[in-house]
Amino acid sequence: MNTDSPTGSPQSPDRKPPRRLLLRSAVTGAAAVGTAVAAGTAGAAPAAAAGSRARKRPATPEDALRELAAGNRRWRTYRERHPDETRAVREALVSGQHPFAVVLSCIDSRVPPELVFDQGLGDLMTVRSAGQVLDEAVLGSVAYGVLELDVPLVLVLGHQSCGAVRAAVECEESGERLPAHIQYIADRIAPAIDHGHQGEERIDATVDANIRLVRDRLASEPDLAARLSTGRLAVVGARYELTSQLVHRVD
Repeated sequence: MNTDSPTGSPQSPDRKPPRRLLLRSAVTGAAAVGTAVAAGTAGAAPAAAAGSRARKRPATPEDALRELAAGNRRWRTYRERHPDETRAVREALVSGQHPFAVVLSCIDSRVPPELVFDQGLGDLMTVRSAGQVLDEAVLGSVAYGVLELDVPLVLVLGHQSCGAVRAAVECEESGERLPAHIQYIADRIAPAIDHGHQGEERIDATVDANIRLVRDRLASEPDLAARLSTGRLAVVGARYELTSQLVHRVD
């Protein structure tokens, strides 16, 4: 996303992902991801006046990344345009939608994708779960955006100080069970726990490792991997810093 970003944390431990009934993994897409988004850190695409449906819609993974980077730059410098919110836009969207990115993000109330990337109605499909955890509903939602609406970019957006990641790490360390369905979230994050660090550094490193884990699982889904191999799609990991409001790539 941005080149002025901190470096990523160490890779997560090598553990097998849980079985899924929908879109079973069969192809490794990590290499394709790197190739597809190599140009994604370039300058922002031009944008027309806010609220105009005439503004150019990103049609490639690279263009989509540039648009998100430009929007995040506006957000963190307090120059938001709040595009695509006018009456004309709302009326135009009744007949259909053409979003340019699917953003899979955490449910954290401090990280709303449309605000973080300064986008408006019809621009993004957002799928949110604690810790970006994948289940069949999340997988199906992401696949719908890619396969049915031809979205060229899937962005897995983690964030600094993720409570779901913290819960997973502390659960493993204490051996205690979490209440109700929260344990399910922790179990999905557990394979990403970074055992090369301690304390707060372990939690922070696990945030990055979990982003990579989710990104790689999505990229390995056969239907998505087929598009990755042709360059029609990129699956990218990124992280939002609460302290600076910067979104940066996690490679």
